[in-house]
Amino acid sequence: MKRFTLFLVCSLAGLIAKSQSAKTVYPLKDTSHLKTLNVAAQAGVLKQQQSVKVTDVDPEADTELRIAKLENTSFHNGTIEVELAGQPMKNASEGARGFVGIAFRIDSSNKEFECFYLRPTNGRAADQVRRNHAAQYISYPHFPWYKLRKDFPEKYESYVDLEVGTWTKVKIEVQGNTAKLFVHNAGQPTLIVSDLKHGADAKGSIGLWIGPGTEAYFRNLVITPKN
Repeated sequence: MKRFTLFLVCSLAGLIAKSQSAKTVYPLKDTSHLKTLNVAAQAGVLKQQQSVKVTDVDPEADTELRIAKLENTSFHNGTIEVELAGQPMKNASEGARGFVGIAFRIDSSNKEFECFYLRPTNGRAADQVRRNHAAQYISYPHFPWYKLRKDFPEKYESYVDLEVGTWTKVKIEVQGNTAKLFVHNAGQPTLIVSDLKHGADAKGSIGLWIGPGTEAYFRNLVITPKN
């Protein structure tokens, strides 16, 4: 009887652990489960791949809250994987870079989140300084890119090879205070942040993030929580 009880307990624990680490897949072929904040979202096609197209609705707005938020998601630690592509909108300002990324741990009131994003037009720029600003971490609302660049030069951004309007595989690993950004299936991270500004206990939704003057595409989003 004791052996049976132990077996039952171990089996139940294994099932619970498996369910807690199960992947959730969002093909992103339509706008199901998405709530837009300062962006427009619609079904789209890029290079013959079905996806969700996210477009800035007000390039002049002074905000980094431009998100198509996945409803009913709660993410703390784990892995986020996605294919994305970004490019400047037609008639966008000269400073537009096709900013595209993933916001995570978005609080329920949409007042706080962490984010990794890419600047595709910087990836192969002739100016090396622009290349060095190809990948970026920000923490909304108190740590926008310009504050981080001014106060902590080079710490929260780095170089990665990128092409405009091209599907790019991105993976984000989050554990406590640390988040790592991987690009192009690389074995080593492009960018490591060991002091996420909202702390190790923050949790919340995941969102498709864009910057001002951007037209972006997203597909094959996979969320794998970690116990």
